[in-house]
Amino acid sequence: MSSKIRSPFRNTPPIRLIVLSFMLVILTGTILLIFPFCSRNGSFTAPIDALFVATSATCVTGLSPFDTWTHWNEVGQLVIILLIQVGGLGLVTFTTGVTMLLRRKMGLKELRLAVENANGESGLIRHLIRITLGFTFSCELLGALLLMIRFVPIYGPYGIWISVFTAISAFCNAGFDILGLSNPGQSLIPYVADPLVCVTVATLLVVGGLGFVVVSDIFYAKIRPHLLHQDHLHRLSLQSKLVLYCSTALLLVGAILFFFLEDHNTLEGLSLGAKINASFFQSASARTAGFASVPIASELDITKIVTILLMFIGASPGSTGGGIKTTTFVVLVFTVISVLHNKTYTVIQHHRVSQHIVYRSLAICSVALLTVILTTCVITFCDPINGIDALFESTSAFATVGLSADVTSRLTFWPKLALSFTMYLGRVGPVSLGLSMLLHRHQDKDIIRTDCILPEAKISVG
Repeated sequence: MSSKIRSPFRNTPPIRLIVLSFMLVILTGTILLIFPFCSRNGSFTAPIDALFVATSATCVTGLSPFDTWTHWNEVGQLVIILLIQVGGLGLVTFTTGVTMLLRRKMGLKELRLAVENANGESGLIRHLIRITLGFTFSCELLGALLLMIRFVPIYGPYGIWISVFTAISAFCNAGFDILGLSNPGQSLIPYVADPLVCVTVATLLVVGGLGFVVVSDIFYAKIRPHLLHQDHLHRLSLQSKLVLYCSTALLLVGAILFFFLEDHNTLEGLSLGAKINASFFQSASARTAGFASVPIASELDITKIVTILLMFIGASPGSTGGGIKTTTFVVLVFTVISVLHNKTYTVIQHHRVSQHIVYRSLAICSVALLTVILTTCVITFCDPINGIDALFESTSAFATVGLSADVTSRLTFWPKLALSFTMYLGRVGPVSLGLSMLLHRHQDKDIIRTDCILPEAKISVG
């Protein structure tokens, strides 16, 4: 019987199984959140709202039509945080981790699935899964302990649950919070001048958005040799360098722009330290996090546009964040630079980027733009929402950010459904979703002939 059940999936491409796994988690979460045992007032939740929240949690977005603490009781909050944890790491990562723990051996199908899910290499996938799970739970535990210093004195024992929930939500770049106990719908605005809360959450956001391939590379190239007292340090891969350089640049540029643009607006009345704290936090949060330390709806339009650009670029491949990804952005930038220098191929740090990666980057960016534009059109057509705010909401959904200019609570059925699909597409990736629907059982791999002496860059995008 079990073999008959598994037979339809035996020859299913790994990428299709990954896409289906997210859909399965979303449907499970939707069914659970509909029932009264999850709501605070003991009533059924509208199916479209349950679907919206389940999609937002699984796709680690953070958009919600109502305050998390106000609407959901502890059972509903537990369902949401489990969806965030599973959605942030991916169901495949958990099942692979359990397989390694119980059997210590993966089959070929499981290995291919894990490699596709983690954007890693088959020879290092076991190490990558260990690093992913160990690093994730360690960061979340440390973050929760630091947040307890602030929340336990304020909320008592319940502050432990608030700290754990916030730490998991932050590391997974989800943006959900249960601070509505005292400040409904305010996110982290009451803590805008509190460096313990803001710096801890922002650090979890940044680290969670680097990508586990990069984290694994840093560990084995830099940290592990120090622990083993080895004199020779390995070089970081090109992808790790690009992710670190691009993430740092975007974080600094975003913070500087936010500081000067909002100095006499949402930051007015704050001390210099609080302004710097808020600017750094909002720059980090715009990279697929969803927490807010200032009222987003009150920001200037130019600030919203800058935030839209940061959200659209997003985090890095293999991370808990969304967007088109930093490496996709870098490949596109260097492609333009190479064309302007009249080169027939893209070169990044003396490495030639294959045409396949360039084409994939262009496809990701094109589909992302089209999705955001269409979703914006649906919102503005169905509801009386300002164009900039609708674009902000659509980009936030696709990039799985979760920042909102007070739009989500005002949406009707069709915009919510459109945003749910946009969040799903943003989490699984537009190219991955397309391939999952078009791939056949056998697929011929492209043969790329190289006539250049430069080594080929191995970069995962999207």
